Amino acid sequence: MQTIVKRRDDAPEGFFEAEAAGLGWLAAAGGARTVSVVAVSPGRIELERVEQSAPNHTAAGAFGAALARTHAAGAAAFGAPPDGWTGPLFIGRRRLPAAEEPTWGAFYARDRVLPYLEIAEEAGNTTAAEGRLVRRAAEAIAAGAFDDDDPPARVHGDLWNGNVLWSADGVVLIDPAAHGGHRETDLAMLALFGCPFLGDVLAAYDRASPLRPGWRERVPLHQLHPLAVHAAGHGRGYGVALAEAAEAVLGLA
Repeated sequence: MQTIVKRRDDAPEGFFEAEAAGLGWLAAAGGARTVSVVAVSPGRIELERVEQSAPNHTAAGAFGAALARTHAAGAAAFGAPPDGWTGPLFIGRRRLPAAEEPTWGAFYARDRVLPYLEIAEEAGNTTAAEGRLVRRAAEAIAAGAFDDDDPPARVHGDLWNGNVLWSADGVVLIDPAAHGGHRETDLAMLALFGCPFLGDVLAAYDRASPLRPGWRERVPLHQLHPLAVHAAGHGRGYGVALAEAAEAVLGLA
């Protein structure tokens, strides 16, 4: 097996170990394939090398059905870390809160939107008016405006297109921020950053695990988290997009 090594001399404690735990937890679901971990130690992780190929309709459909199985494997609670992992969680290089909640809205507003909004405000990537708009949306979410009876899903947590590798054997997922979340959040992140053949992915997912009515309208709700994370560190444009998503959410509440 050919491998690739990632190193980070300034890696915080548990950084690559959390990645390995997330990959193993997702793989244990028996759904979407994840990259294999060869070895992990402080500041270093060795992974199988994935030989990439062009995306296609067949692989996209298979990925959608497999992702539904991963989500259905579930989690202990909203915000729960991978089973057996007691260390910190990360999304990219940022810490990801891991406090557990029985309801999705309270978890999502407190731990997936507001912490990164605060960083975006400090960085000057959101205006005061935009910050107020996002907080109004977060209040509605925390109050349960969008809670449903979906159980906590086993989500990848950072499912943008760059973490979806297309190989001759199908899709392979890398770099998770795995936790217990809402399945629509993974799907909304795929949409946000332009996953190839997304229509095929979503159609196959919906056949395997039917989505609730109105899920398309709720995409901005589930994009608040990735937009907030990006607004925290990737510029003013994401702050604008975050506010626009918050306005759409308030229109649904």
